[in-house]
Amino acid sequence: MSPDPPREYRIAADAMIVDDPDEPRKVVLITRKNPPHEGKLALPGGFLDPDETVEQCCVREAKEETSLDVEIVRIVGVYSDPKRDPRGRTVSATYLCKRVGGEVKGRDDASSAAWYDVQAVRHATLAFDHGKMLEDAGLFM
Repeated sequence: MSPDPPREYRIAADAMIVDDPDEPRKVVLITRKNPPHEGKLALPGGFLDPDETVEQCCVREAKEETSLDVEIVRIVGVYSDPKRDPRGRTVSATYLCKRVGGEVKGRDDASSAAWYDVQAVRHATLAFDHGKMLEDAGLFM
């Protein structure tokens, strides 16, 4: 008999914003303002509001944390390792996105946001499992 499942699951969305969806050379990363992983680089993202879809959450969180308007290109994957977030059981859908407006500027839960060369962040220690997400999207050559 398996143990009782957790009583609460969190659903999140992460935005992988790239300069060119066909040949990405740059990706937007934020510096996390709050724990966990305070001060580490991460993809912009956050928790689903009760009245929105996961896709709407992705677009909203991108705007809140980077000041960018984005359009979803495709889903990268769903990440559900029970230990991926120290705050509790969190399942995250990650989307490859392109900028359709705005200038990058960190705000909300991000102390900063900027464009980073994809190959330069290949060996960086990113928050959560965001390095795996970038790898799964095929950004590392």
